[in-house]
Amino acid sequence: QVQLVESGGGSVQAGGSLRLSCATSGYIWSIYCLGWVRQAPEKEREGVATIDYHGRTSYADFVKGRFTISKENSSTLYLQINSLKPEDTAMYYCVAESPCHFWGENGGVRQVTHYTYWGQGTQVTVFS
Repeated sequence: QVQLVESGGGSVQAGGSLRLSCATSGYIWSIYCLGWVRQAPEKEREGVATIDYHGRTSYADFVKGRFTISKENSSTLYLQINSLKPEDTAMYYCVAESPCHFWGENGGVRQVTHYTYWGQGTQVTVFS
């Protein structure tokens, strides 16, 4: 059974940083994509970033230059968030898909909300 467990969320002042982590277990994949999705209160879920098994990445325009996605093989996923803004306040979900086709630097992130496997989420709150 696939399990994704997020950690690292919290409350932080605008301009600060957080590092989200996601521990994955319960599978052995060779072709996969991992990613982050966020959902703010009363808003739709939106893809934040994704990374495939080759390490290729794709980011939403609203996080480029501030967020960095990375991984340790397929076991741990990270999201480094810098220069946080109040509008970044949301529940952040770790997501995974296998097999996965990577749709490129611009297209990849558009698929991430459709990934099959989801964690329970970690809350990020940014106050001004």
